[in-house]
Amino acid sequence: MAAWSSRKLLGDVLLRRVVSNNQVSGFRRCFSSAPHGAPKIGHYSKKGRLLTGATIGLLIAGGAYVSTVDEATFCGWLFSATKLVNPFFALLDPEFAHKLGVSAAARGWVPREKRPDLPSLGLEVWGRKFSNPVGLAAGFDKNAEAIDGLLALGFGFVEVGSVTPVPQEGNPKPRIFRLRKEGAIINRCGFNSEGIVAVAKRLGAQHGKRKLDETSNSSTSSNDEVKQGGKAGPGILGVNIGKNKTTEDAALDYVQGVHTLSQYADYLVINVSSPNTPGLRMLQGRKQLKDLVKKVQAARDEMQWGEEGPPPLLVKIAPDLSKEDLEDIAAVALALHLDGLIISNTTVSRPDSVSRNPLASETGGLSGKPLFNLSTNILKDMYILTRGRIPLIGCGGISSGEDAYKKIRAGATLVQLYTAFAYGGPALIPQIKAELAACLERDGFKSILEAVGADCR
Repeated sequence: MAAWSSRKLLGDVLLRRVVSNNQVSGFRRCFSSAPHGAPKIGHYSKKGRLLTGATIGLLIAGGAYVSTVDEATFCGWLFSATKLVNPFFALLDPEFAHKLGVSAAARGWVPREKRPDLPSLGLEVWGRKFSNPVGLAAGFDKNAEAIDGLLALGFGFVEVGSVTPVPQEGNPKPRIFRLRKEGAIINRCGFNSEGIVAVAKRLGAQHGKRKLDETSNSSTSSNDEVKQGGKAGPGILGVNIGKNKTTEDAALDYVQGVHTLSQYADYLVINVSSPNTPGLRMLQGRKQLKDLVKKVQAARDEMQWGEEGPPPLLVKIAPDLSKEDLEDIAAVALALHLDGLIISNTTVSRPDSVSRNPLASETGGLSGKPLFNLSTNILKDMYILTRGRIPLIGCGGISSGEDAYKKIRAGATLVQLYTAFAYGGPALIPQIKAELAACLERDGFKSILEAVGADCR
């Protein structure tokens, strides 16, 4: 494919050059009697011929070389090339850059990962097969606009949302602040969402397209082939549900989200930990959380499901919790047989590493590298409290394969990133996966599941 593209490009360029040269030759003949014009045109033509020759030479050499490399090498080039775009995004307003990134992924203007993941990275959780444990956290694709493009980047799973029942603008702008030196971001978006109707329409269209593709490809695929992924096709899709700012009975919003969106989700997330919606974190209390989870589970279970059964239900918690809070959440999770926990959301604290940055005084949740230690300690505590019985997703401050590995050793079965992806772009994904695989091999683990909770044993 790469060779064909290069040859087509070369043919197009040659055709344009031939036409251009004919036009220039005709122009020279028409004005050959002009005493002052001829020398300038001749000089220009000589430069043009040199430039044309150099361009064609480079294209021929590049095309010939590309035609000799394998698809994996060419794919690696494409991912590495995205690093050239990162400085451009850094010059843009953070929220505009975010929208531009989502739009690019939605239109397929991002590289597609053609290289298979290493077997050591594959795992099965909740009966779903993940080709790798590295996912994209909720908050990037809030309105499910770019699922296909994001999964094609090589994520093992993508989580969309948070989605609220009724569309809402969120908090006033500016509401996203880069702390570039610290590798961090502060945001106070406040669940800006197009609402469940718009998201359900996109998820339904994407689901229908996938079913159509499966039908058309069924004749060419082997019956013995093990298919990775879930309802989103090549990867696993999570749907994160939130509540509207003005809703008094939070359970009603979460139940509505489940009824509308769960049919498209490989797993569901109740977000009760965003610091940017007033009163939301109060739902993490023992009684409040127990009542909420019961109602949401009942809403999910009353729906009709096929052989796969209902999607797993997870709760996303904050890193700013006391030991007593963690014990309460663990007790509720075990008693109600919760399918998983995501640890953690952003923090309202300001670690020493960011305290001197003038932007640290901005209200909102802090994400990125400064969150890593705090969220990883909470993750380890929760793994111990739940005795490793509940799958945990480690989120917060991951920017390398070593970071992902530390989360896994602390008890995470899966990991998510967001801020590092916003800074590093698509090239970061294959890098993290390769580094993670190297960490497993270094310490003698043959799979992700072997390493889960290794530091807690």
